[in-house]
Amino acid sequence: MRIVTQIEMKELETEAQKRFHFPEKLIIENVALRAAKAINDKLGEDINAADLIFLIGKGNNGGTGLAIARHLASMGIESHAFLLFDKNDSSQEVKEQLIIAEAYGVRTAYIDEVAEIEAYFQQNSSPKIIIDAIFGTGVRLPLSQFIYDVIHFINQEKAYTISLDIPTGVEGDTGFIQGNAIQADLTLAVSLPKLGYYQADGAKLVGEVQIISAGLPKPIMDKGGDKFLVEKNIKDELPRPRNKFGDKKLFGHTLVIGGSHGLTGALVMASTAALKVGAGLVTAATWEPQYQEFMSRLIPEVMTGYVPLEQAKWGRLIKDLEKYDAIVIGPGLARSNRARMLVLEILNNFSGPVVLDADAINVLSLKEDAEVFKLRNAPTLMTPHFGEFSRFAGIALEEVNKEPFHYLREVIERINCTVILKGPCTYLGFTNGKTYFNYAPNDGMATGGVGDVLAGILGGLIGQEANLKKRVSLYNIYENLNRTILMGVVVHTWAGQFAAEKNGVRPMTATSLIDAFPDAFKALDELLKSEV
Repeated sequence: MRIVTQIEMKELETEAQKRFHFPEKLIIENVALRAAKAINDKLGEDINAADLIFLIGKGNNGGTGLAIARHLASMGIESHAFLLFDKNDSSQEVKEQLIIAEAYGVRTAYIDEVAEIEAYFQQNSSPKIIIDAIFGTGVRLPLSQFIYDVIHFINQEKAYTISLDIPTGVEGDTGFIQGNAIQADLTLAVSLPKLGYYQADGAKLVGEVQIISAGLPKPIMDKGGDKFLVEKNIKDELPRPRNKFGDKKLFGHTLVIGGSHGLTGALVMASTAALKVGAGLVTAATWEPQYQEFMSRLIPEVMTGYVPLEQAKWGRLIKDLEKYDAIVIGPGLARSNRARMLVLEILNNFSGPVVLDADAINVLSLKEDAEVFKLRNAPTLMTPHFGEFSRFAGIALEEVNKEPFHYLREVIERINCTVILKGPCTYLGFTNGKTYFNYAPNDGMATGGVGDVLAGILGGLIGQEANLKKRVSLYNIYENLNRTILMGVVVHTWAGQFAAEKNGVRPMTATSLIDAFPDAFKALDELLKSEV
């Protein structure tokens, strides 16, 4: 599903109005009817026992809120609408919808002090459900002190809160807030999800997101876009099921390099993950002094090797690189000049796809090494978390946290490298200009080694992707690569979800993800075989 900025959403609506004669009033009516049904379906029997309260702003968001209240009234569901702005200061849409809502029996009241809301809550002991229809994506910050006071009170009450299009106080494109914003349990996204849902504070405030169709014409909704949400039904964007008649040579040979003093576990997890996503062969190589320790922890199916400490002895390793179909380097590698030299040797001498993870990113920098990436004639993939990305790009972490999408695209443009920026919302930035947003918060994955598992998954899947080895057009190579990378992130995410369900988020570890691969691949196979 496409993710849009405010300008892109406005362009879609304008095209619908001009090309299909689709008026703004019809958008509001469609959204209101479908949102009312979504609220009723979501809350079920709870909606009858609760006090349903609409907070109404002065623009189209407020007008839509009143229309939702009216449709709920038609279903026999009572509600109370608090108008937070004088009717004379409100849009024509609010004025018209107010008249209709009151005729349908919606109770309305104008308030200009937060004490009035507080008094209402104190006088009514029923559970409260809040519908936030104050401001939409076009909000201009900062808000007035009165609106801030309302937001503060609502958040303190911890009532179940539903925001229309975006939580009030969250800026639609950046996800910025100034001071405070509604903490939503559910956001009803009008037509399409907005960029601000997945950036900065927005990602923490939108809660569950449910798309509400505005009925815009399909030819408009299906075209264009460079930002997409990774959804559960992504069948058409994944590689086809692999060949059941293939042998281990067909499914590739992946080399995983890493593991320094005290960090050989990272290499064990990465190489095990590479093998258990279906790679035909996996070889893991660590620094020579750590070889015995590494061997004592490794599963027998993974082949092994070591990297001499002396750079003068790396000739054999470099000469043998071409026997591999993909290389992962970085898990536990160490942040040393020796590690940096090894990473550069791999990038400069291997003609296949390389996955750079962890310390392989930490020892490089955009300023010094951009040319190395640009000169490669094979795909390169980086998997940094926000801190690693900040160090590599030379951008303050605070700035990356504020505008991850902007800086991600900026770095990709400079080095022509696919980047997976990892976090509660993970951004998959491809070299074709497209970015996928994988929004799947899971605090069970906030533990050491989870990133190493992802690197292994990606290396194992890329190494067995036969289409990457064929002499086909560069466009086809990257299309196949992007599909494979997307599948790797999906498998990693689903494995994390299955592990959390089985173990609980506190006890689960990175190894729990590997143990959950069978469930993740079973779900993936069912999706690929489905008719959806």
